[in-house]
Amino acid sequence: MKFDLHTHHLRCGHADGNIEDYIIAGIDAGLQAIGISDHSPYFYHEKDQPSPGIAMARSDFANYVDEVLRLKHKYEGRIEVLLGMESDFFPEYAEDYRKAYEGVPFDYLIGSVHQVGGVSIFNRNRWKNLHESKHVEEKRSYYDLIKQSARSGMFDILGHIDAMKGYYPAFSDIPAHAEIDDCLRTIAECGVSIEINTSGSTKDVGGWYPSDDILERALHFGVRVTFGSDAHVPSRVGDEWELVAKRLKEIGFSQWVFYRNRQPINVPL
Repeated sequence: MKFDLHTHHLRCGHADGNIEDYIIAGIDAGLQAIGISDHSPYFYHEKDQPSPGIAMARSDFANYVDEVLRLKHKYEGRIEVLLGMESDFFPEYAEDYRKAYEGVPFDYLIGSVHQVGGVSIFNRNRWKNLHESKHVEEKRSYYDLIKQSARSGMFDILGHIDAMKGYYPAFSDIPAHAEIDDCLRTIAECGVSIEINTSGSTKDVGGWYPSDDILERALHFGVRVTFGSDAHVPSRVGDEWELVAKRLKEIGFSQWVFYRNRQPINVPL
């Protein structure tokens, strides 16, 4: 079974195409299931849409849910459309997000850490002005936030867990093995999965998130895995799915999962 659980669309302000464009692209790519998972609004913020180029407006959230549910019905029998969301994780505002998601018929939620110390993980300049002695501290803070997101109980999937390397490939070489292992152990204990996210191919680092090294250790700790292209253009839906499946089998995984009604569905590799 071929699936892709991580896609975006025009509501977030930095993706092309509407939701239906991604569903049609999924059908064309031979998917049996496609997850719609646009960026969550900043539910804690006083403004309706404080960052129009990053996330949807809070007032548009209900429209997003309604549109996905309508398209789920429209395409029934052709492709399974799954209602998801890529949710930011800010520990200090977790309850605002939890409250916003109450009663919404999600199939899954992706929890992603996009900021560390109030700065985007994709900000190239964060490393330019940071003394090398602070690099380990930054990486430890990043994985501590991911660990907290697993423990929050809010999420089914954790998104791109080494994406901080996107515009700073040297991130992978910053020594923090103990913190990563502790994070993976926690993820396994919490029953959350991690995604293999192929959008690294659109960044300086190339390849996908996380690295093979992290995937090997994830297998050791018994972490579930899933797939997401993180497509921001319809043409990337399902991107490199076959390559990822092949590599996971080489590493030693025998299955991965997708989600329906917040329940993991095992899919043999």
